[in-house]
Amino acid sequence: MLSGEKFGRLFETFRWTAFRLETLSVYSVEEEREEFERFLLGGDMGPDWADNPWVRSMTNKGKQLSRVHVLSSPLTDYLRYELASYPGNITAGETIGIIDRAERNVAGLPDHDFWLFDDQDVYRMHYTPEGAFIGAEPLPGHKLAQYRNYRDTALADAVPFVDYWEHHH
Repeated sequence: MLSGEKFGRLFETFRWTAFRLETLSVYSVEEEREEFERFLLGGDMGPDWADNPWVRSMTNKGKQLSRVHVLSSPLTDYLRYELASYPGNITAGETIGIIDRAERNVAGLPDHDFWLFDDQDVYRMHYTPEGAFIGAEPLPGHKLAQYRNYRDTALADAVPFVDYWEHHH
């Protein structure tokens, strides 16, 4: 299992594409705590929210970053925070889709998060019940086709974030 720094290096070493499926309603990320509290108080979120530098660091190199977030309305405070940050990710070049289980029944997706890099390396994400990251489990090659199918299903069933946000915000 890869933890923080080792997992983080994958974002520097992937060559073409990175896809994430997100499934949790709360993520407990220590580095986001102050920003999250500022968001809840209606504070200024700063320039990084307009154009996410982490996403930009990859897309400026021609890499494609995409995600689908499977969620359920009504949104948790954390999801309101995370979705409010997505326009800056999109400006920086990430493609984001939403599947709201309250609006559509999508079968064939796992109940856990994963990252798929370059269509060949898949990592199942593990979290505590409170949403704190435990580690990323590299999955064996025989699981690759299954996770590519998950990605394709999620992308086909997702509503583009901009459309979702316009309808719900």
